[in-house]
Amino acid sequence: MRKQIAAANWKMNLTYQQGEELLDEILSAGVKLNEHQQAIFAVPSPYLLMTRSTVEEELNYFASAQNCYNKKSGAYTGEVSAEMLNSINIKYCVLGHSERREYFIESNAMLAEKVNLCLENFVTPIFCCGEPLAIREAGTQNEFVATQLKESLFHLPAEKIKTLIIAYEPIWAIGTGKTATTEQAQEIHKYLRSVLADQYGEEVANEIPILYGGSVKANNAKELFASPDVDGGLVGGASLVAADFVEIIKALK
Repeated sequence: MRKQIAAANWKMNLTYQQGEELLDEILSAGVKLNEHQQAIFAVPSPYLLMTRSTVEEELNYFASAQNCYNKKSGAYTGEVSAEMLNSINIKYCVLGHSERREYFIESNAMLAEKVNLCLENFVTPIFCCGEPLAIREAGTQNEFVATQLKESLFHLPAEKIKTLIIAYEPIWAIGTGKTATTEQAQEIHKYLRSVLADQYGEEVANEIPILYGGSVKANNAKELFASPDVDGGLVGGASLVAADFVEIIKALK
């Protein structure tokens, strides 16, 4: 079975002390993960070492960065490199989140550079893709997300791309009052896998976890994750509530 992953994205939330308390609450629930399951916490950079040290004794619990820069090193004040993440034993990094694309104008080409640097430094990218409302309303979401994959990932050989995690975000369903159904989630996840299969073959495509990032909550996670091509979730708000994120972890296939 593909990896089934509950990934928390804390974004720019919580103080250090609140983060410690949240992790302690989640871990105290004692949810044991199977070999194919993972819980990943994408936390603000100042909390990476604390998070890693808190979860590293737990089987299949990991810390992740929320971003890295697209240069190896240099005069880039305030930025964090993939090499730095590797040096403190951080194994995952979220790349191309819709907020990074929108607020920081991150292009597909820039994200390709970030992907390369992460892989060179043994950091697994959690690569985000997804369409805004205007694209969904125009009915061109398939072409839009396919382009995101092709321009940022398809330079990679098969042995590299199958190590990635992909997260699909229906940006149009986040904070708009519109809701993505389980059927819509499965439909586009299946399409994304078909795009990967066209480029790399079905065997490779079937190894790549595709997470859903559209307002996953404790009360809808089990239904979403039951879809054959939905391999867990990239969770925002609900990951900040211990009881909710525990239930989301428990909902993994």
